[in-house]
Amino acid sequence: MSGPTPGSAPADSPWHQPPVLDLRSAPVPRYGTGSLADLLPAIAAGQGVPGLASGLELAPADRVCVFLIDGLGWELLKAHPAEAPFLTSLLSSSTGGTGTPLTAGFPSTTATSLASVGTGLPPGAHGLPGYTVMDPATGALMNQLRWQPWTDPYVWQPHPTIFRLADAAGVHTCQVSAPTFEQTPLTKIALSGGTFHGRLSGEERMDLAAEQLAAGDRSLVYTYYSEVDGKGHRFGTDSDEWRGQLMYVDGLARRLAEQLPPRSVLYVTADHGMIDIPFDPESRIDFDEDWELRAGVALLGGEARARHVYAVPGAAADVAAVWREVLGDRMWVATRDEAIAAGWFGQPDHGGGVDPRVYGRIGDVVAAAADDVAIVASLTEPKESAMVGLHGSMTAVEQLVPLLEVRS
Repeated sequence: MSGPTPGSAPADSPWHQPPVLDLRSAPVPRYGTGSLADLLPAIAAGQGVPGLASGLELAPADRVCVFLIDGLGWELLKAHPAEAPFLTSLLSSSTGGTGTPLTAGFPSTTATSLASVGTGLPPGAHGLPGYTVMDPATGALMNQLRWQPWTDPYVWQPHPTIFRLADAAGVHTCQVSAPTFEQTPLTKIALSGGTFHGRLSGEERMDLAAEQLAAGDRSLVYTYYSEVDGKGHRFGTDSDEWRGQLMYVDGLARRLAEQLPPRSVLYVTADHGMIDIPFDPESRIDFDEDWELRAGVALLGGEARARHVYAVPGAAADVAAVWREVLGDRMWVATRDEAIAAGWFGQPDHGGGVDPRVYGRIGDVVAAAADDVAIVASLTEPKESAMVGLHGSMTAVEQLVPLLEVRS
């Protein structure tokens, strides 16, 4: 005869507490061997740029173009072969012909990922560990995508970009992107070095990227497209609008691949994937309306799938306990030191890889979604809370990104 363990409550009992997720079950990014931060060091080292090394093994090439498609996660691409026949045909080429994805860092969000791509460093080293994080110098939230409120970009992120190192080593280096990005702080500290070329249309960017590849004996070209992510946020990845963007960007990638000059390689990658979260109270928990989650919290940072929670002085332990009790069966909830030790922001065998200047930017509590759940903030983050498609956590659909390869 079977039944509940003596002294325990049955699963349907109001006193039953579901088990808290073990932090060791979180799929930590593969920093040092297979993350976005390892990509440019591997490429530039293969071009002879001194002082660089990477645990990511890629065959060297004289001319390299990185085409980053914002929001095109590995799982999303695999699920849509009809909309992306060209990119799908390259899946077996991913990550040096292993047919496997790279990981973004944590959180899997644009500002963090682009900084990792450009600097070759994990988030704990470059210092952009989230969409919004607290600036310890002011106690205010800093939006690292929009760079609000203003702070000196080169103090916030002082490390040189791989593009700058490549340019200094004589590699013809440039970025081809939308003109609006040329003077942004994020571009300056993550994607600058060589020459920035602003072009409005995707077709213009692909054509110019191919021209710039041919302009040097050794070339490093970066180009970018944003609207797969944009349509996913607004309409969701199960929308005609999103599928239309995937079809369009598939054509862009083919267009660029067909123009590669000799001795070239094209890498198509992304900064994160995306997941659609239903608009119901179980799936979208509103922090601004939840007194229990708000207790002891001074600032809520991050984004809906990856939260940095900053406690009022002396309340960090209590906040961690409450967030674990309320969300621990659906989110990995860690204290700052637990998240660092687990390697969320850098390699755990290197002390978690968090620079002292970055330590206070990480929340006292860090919560990463494991389930189809989001912590929204309808009053303080109305635009973000209205998004259909979200990202930020370490689940496969958010964290895994392609590294597709075409060689001439």
